[in-house]
Order: sequence, then C-alpha cells, then structure tokens
Amino acid sequence: LQSMVQGETPSQPLLQVISIRPIANGPPRYRLLLSDGIHTLSSFMLATQLTPMVDEGRIAIHDVCQINKFLCNTLKDGRRVVVVLDLKVVKTAHQVNGKIGNPVPFSENQTQQSGLTATSSTVRPPQNGYASNDPPAQGGLAKTESRTLSKPSGVKTLPNTPGGTQAKVVPIACLNPYQSKWTIRARVTNKSQIRTWSNSRGEGKLFSIELLDESGEIRATAFTDQVDKFFPLIEVNKVYYVSKGTLKTANKQYTSVKNDYEMTFNNDTTVIPCDDGDNLPKVQFEFIPIDQLETKNKDTMIDIIGVCKSYEEVSKITVRTTNREVSKRNVQLLDMSGKIVTATLWGEDAEKFDGSGQPVLAIKGARLSDYGGRSLSVTSSSTLMVNPDIPEAFKLRGWFDTEGQVVEGISISDLKGGSFGGGNSNWKTLMEAKSENLGHGEKADYYTCVGTIVYLKKENCMYQACPTSDCNKKVIDQQNGLYRCEKCDREFPNFKYRLILSVNLADFGDNQWVTCFQETGEGILGQNCLYLGELKDSNEQAFEEIFQQANFRSYTCRIRVKLETYNDESRIKATMMDVKPVDHKEYSKRLIMNIRKHAVS
Repeated sequence: LQSMVQGETPSQPLLQVISIRPIANGPPRYRLLLSDGIHTLSSFMLATQLTPMVDEGRIAIHDVCQINKFLCNTLKDGRRVVVVLDLKVVKTAHQVNGKIGNPVPFSENQTQQSGLTATSSTVRPPQNGYASNDPPAQGGLAKTESRTLSKPSGVKTLPNTPGGTQAKVVPIACLNPYQSKWTIRARVTNKSQIRTWSNSRGEGKLFSIELLDESGEIRATAFTDQVDKFFPLIEVNKVYYVSKGTLKTANKQYTSVKNDYEMTFNNDTTVIPCDDGDNLPKVQFEFIPIDQLETKNKDTMIDIIGVCKSYEEVSKITVRTTNREVSKRNVQLLDMSGKIVTATLWGEDAEKFDGSGQPVLAIKGARLSDYGGRSLSVTSSSTLMVNPDIPEAFKLRGWFDTEGQVVEGISISDLKGGSFGGGNSNWKTLMEAKSENLGHGEKADYYTCVGTIVYLKKENCMYQACPTSDCNKKVIDQQNGLYRCEKCDREFPNFKYRLILSVNLADFGDNQWVTCFQETGEGILGQNCLYLGELKDSNEQAFEEIFQQANFRSYTCRIRVKLETYNDESRIKATMMDVKPVDHKEYSKRLIMNIRKHAVS
C-alpha cells in the first residue's frame, strides 16, 4: 500500500478486502478499505465497470484480490485516490478465515517521511473499519470528486495546449460537474451523424460522440459552431485528449452510456489527437440474450448481438412530427437462445446495411419497444457494428455455422404489416398451429405458413361502406339515392365498396378458414375493390371468373389467431394479416434446413 500511495506501480499486488461501502453521492460506485497485511487504506474506489462485482456478490469482505490495473491520483490537499480498473478474486472469504495479520491504518505522515508532499494528519484508532482521518462515507470519495485531480501514476503530461498550460490527465470515472480543470485521454467508440433541429427558440445542428478509457465511458455533444470545428477532426476508434468541456447530469432517456454525467463541448473545449492510445479499450458491450428481452421494461436501452437471419429492403416513411422522409429497414436477429427479435435501422444505417451472407450484428444502445411483442430500434446514439472483432461475435458465428442454421427460431416480435420472410415468422404448418392450441391464450398468436387457396366464398364478400377516407362503417341505403352512415351521422350520395373475403386455406396436413380484409383480399383476388364492385354490379360472369382464377394459388401467409366467443360459443377466429407470393428460393432453403434438422435429431 505504501508503494502505491507513493506513486509507484507494483505489479499485480495482492490485497484483502476489509470493508465495502457505497459512495452516497454521484454515480453508483463503491469505496473499499483494503489491507496488505501490514497497513489498511480506505482511499480505493472501484471503477464503474466493476460495480456489478459488488452488486452480484462476486467480491465480498475478506476476499483476497489481485489488482491487475489501477490509477493513483493526488488531490489538492495531498491525499491519494486509487481507482481500481481491474481485479481478480484469488481467495474467497471462506478460504481465508477472517482478516489476515493485524494491519493498522496507513498514515499520510509516512509518505511525508518518504520525502513526498502530503497533508499532515494525526492518525487515531480506526472506527467502524476506517481511520478517523479518512474522509467520511457520506462526503469522502464523493466529495473528492469535486476537486481537481492531478496526474495519475504512469500517465504522461500532455504537450502544451493552445493556451500554453500543461494539463494533467484524469480518468473518466472521476469527472463531475464541480471540476473546472481536467483532461481525459479517451477513445471515440461512436460518432453520430450531424442532426438539425428547429423550434420556437431557433434552429441549429448537433452531433454526439462516446468516449471510453480504462475507468469508464461518457457521452459528449457538440452544438452549432462546435459542430463545424470538431466534426471533421474526430474519427471513430481514434484516441484524443479532451479538456474543458461542460459537465452536467446525463439524461438516461436518450443514452445507454454508463455514466451519470455527460459532456457538452463549448468555446474553450480542446480536442488533441493522441498517438499512444493502443492500450485503451475499445467498445464495451453488456449483451442481453434475446430471450431475456421480454422481461425488460419498455424504452430500456440495451446491447444486443445476433446473426442477421433475414432482412427487409429499404423503405421510405414520413415522420409525422417533422414531415420529413426517412429511410427504414427491419432486420431479424437470432442468437443462441433460439429466439428472434426485429431491429429497425434508420437513415444511413438502413441504406448502407448489407445483410447478405447473414452477418453477425452487434448493437450498443438499442431502444426496446413493446410494439408487436418486443422489438428494437437503433437510435442516433446507438453503435452499430457488422461482424465485430470481439469474442462474442466469433462464438455466435461458430454456433450458427455448425448448428444454428437449422434452428427455426421463435420470434418475440410481431410487427403488423412488416416483412415476414425468414426469421420474423414463427413458421408453422396448419396442423401444428391447431395441435399447439395457438390463439387460446390471453393474447392473440401469430404464425406464418405456406398455404393454397382451395375455396373462396363470394357471397356477401363485399359491403357498401361510408365514402369518407377514415371511416369504413357500413352505410344504410335510404332508398332515395342517399346512403346514411350512423357513425358519421351523415347522409351521402355515394358509397365505397369494402372487401371481407372468407377463404379456405390448406396445406399438406390440414385446412383453415381465414378472413381476409381489404388489402389481403385484394392481394388474393388480384384486383382492387373499386373494380370488383363495378364488375359485381355490371358483369356477374367476369366477377365469377376472378374468383375462379384465384383458386388453387399458393401464398406465404401471415395469420393471426384468437379464441372468440359469440352466442356462448367459443371458436378460433383466424385473420389474414399479410399475404405474398411464395418465394420458392427462400422456401426451399427452409425445407432443406428442416430436413437437416430432422436428420440430426
């Protein structure tokens, strides 16, 4: 402990945990009282990435730990704070049987006697496991964060900044809004595109980056003038010295970065490239298996990794709030849990994404939605990596290439009207859907099948509806040339036809009556409802031929099933949610995978 406090860097010291206490103020973090058998010292602070070790019980009092990485910082008053970046428990508490030796609190006077500048203090006997001259739990390390930290042990002083002064590097974990002079050395792990805004207060532009060092990560945002200054300079995966930004409490709604503070660039901010940052970590993920997403709350920001089982083509949608057109693409991700989730990419991410070859996709900071079961949305602050160079990606790729290709996968996403080729499907035969009692639960079930139309009921397949665009209520013929809509409480001189088509769908094992409303009915008949209505009134033979031609055609069908009760009789109601011609290439692949799966089993 004495050598660590004196600024030396002993190789992987072994220390015993005497006490663990949470820091009351600031981000969730823990302070440790450690012993080397001779002395104890309470000035240890776990970096934020090690917090789960305490929360999950992987480190406890009297454990013996090997400290693999640490930074030692000196406060203005001369005291030291040791930030533990990496440690390993080598002996658990029950293997040690209590405290080792009779260690006494380390005195700062001992460092003075060694020729180091420090504050003098009188050491009194320990109370509650802490020396009385140590900072109290409520205001100790939490308060020390509000002071300027000097250069950590082993970190070089920066070259002169444009202002002519030499800055000193502090860990990201030690940043807080009460500091005025600080510099961090960090890697840029994510950089957003430039976005613009316009409101009652004016208009402007912004972009954000995520910075990472050994102690933690933080999000930084540049506005207007700073956008022009820093956007061309900053590159993803490069390391920079960053200083003099404004720090404030982070808005967790818009970021998944594990830091209670975030940074804003201002006129005094400097960003200087660093050439010796190879030792800094790269993107840090905390992946959540897809089968656990259903237990997470809506709008949670999560990290996910999966194989791109299938993907849609890019489509354009208009955002109602801004009336701007943006690109959108849905991809279906499968992981080793056997579950599939739909992730939506936007803008350039959607346009540039290439899902051919079924790549591994890692997303940091995707927003979880409960629309259609569970689905994900990639936001402007998310980090998207295709075939990343990380162990989790290699493991997932190996699993998919050897056995995952034949896994059917169960989707936890049911996006109405979306593409259902490939993964986002819950593929079933009609016999399986019935034998598994789909639709008998509290919520409706969805499945996809390939079926053939064997019969269509053309009787009562169309009705006269309200002609207004947002109302499809059946109208009443007043027998005077007017048609009344009870919902709109109005009379109209005309009406529009709406389609409710009942079809019998069959595959090799069973059949099912399915109701098709306007769009799906038009897809099966191959004609729009307006034309069908004209034929119905003017050419009964041509109308009949359209139904005959629709028979015995095969489709890939997305079906919703739900148990409904009418007149005290319960029966399954099946509704066609989407219908498309069979993609025989993809369907053949699916059949081959099923053959392989049964061959393996």
